[in-house]
Amino acid sequence: MKIAIIDYGAGNIQSVKFALQRLGYQASLTADPEEISAADKVIFPGVGAAGSAMEKLRVSGLDALIPTLKQPVLGICVGMQLMCRYCEEGDTRGLGIFEADVRRFDDRLKVPQIGWNQITQLSSSLFHGIAEEAYMYLVHSYYAPVNAQAIASATYGVTYAAALQEKNFYGVQFHPEKSSREGARILKNFLTIDV
Repeated sequence: MKIAIIDYGAGNIQSVKFALQRLGYQASLTADPEEISAADKVIFPGVGAAGSAMEKLRVSGLDALIPTLKQPVLGICVGMQLMCRYCEEGDTRGLGIFEADVRRFDDRLKVPQIGWNQITQLSSSLFHGIAEEAYMYLVHSYYAPVNAQAIASATYGVTYAAALQEKNFYGVQFHPEKSSREGARILKNFLTIDV
């Protein structure tokens, strides 16, 4: 199986590659549109600011490529947020795959949310074998509101979408590569999903 991790200079993506290696899979870090298009599975990670991350996608032309992909695609953290319609951070127009406008947590909360939080209302094969209220590791100041595409939710001052799905596109706000055994199971589930 060919697994492509989109390498567009947005954060530490090596941890995703190492998590896949622990599961027995090899993945390539690439920004090559042909290699990404030819992959069986695509992972779209991201750490940092949405605005600068989207600018890097535009410069490389990946902003046009990603929404056209037909194989399973998994956005992680900022990757998921960029798959949304809009992000308040940096007044950023997203890829429009998910019908959500990403908002900043209320200033009365400690921001960013850092650490373990429970996910609930799991409704996708992505969560096969994952118990309701399983703990996942998160680091984020912005969130996607719950909408019709939500396949998991979490609560931090407000209940928000912890994961989204639209056809072959999946997004998770948490970091499965840092979420212990349950996170590894979610990555394994993604790698075994058929479109």
